[in-house]
Amino acid sequence: MTQTALSETPAPLMLLSYDVSAINRSAASRVAHLIFGRKDAGPDSPVPYILRAGVVWIGQSVFLLPRPLAVELAEELHGLGAMVTMGNVSIPRTEIESFQRRAQQRRVVQS
Repeated sequence: MTQTALSETPAPLMLLSYDVSAINRSAASRVAHLIFGRKDAGPDSPVPYILRAGVVWIGQSVFLLPRPLAVELAEELHGLGAMVTMGNVSIPRTEIESFQRRAQQRRVVQS
C-alpha cells in the first residue's frame, strides 16, 4: 500500500476488530491467511486484506478500512467463525498517516 492510498480512498472509513477463539486453531490459521496472506500463495490467490488499498493495520486484530472492504472482510471473518465488531470512524486523513507509519515500522521490525 502506498502512503497516499488511504487519502485517495473516497469511501467512508470503518474501524474493524475481530477475535478468533484460541481453542479453534484451524479457524485462527485461516483468518491469518485471509488477512496477512501466505508465503506459499500462488499468483492466482486473492490479495491479502492487509495489502489492499486503503487498509491500515492499527494493532492486533484492529484495522481501519473503507466501508466496502470492511463489510466484505466482516462477512469472510464471520464465515470462519470469528467475532467481529465494526464502527464508523471520523478522522482527518492527515492524522491517519501516523497510523500508516506505525504499521510500516512494525512490518520492518517483524521482517
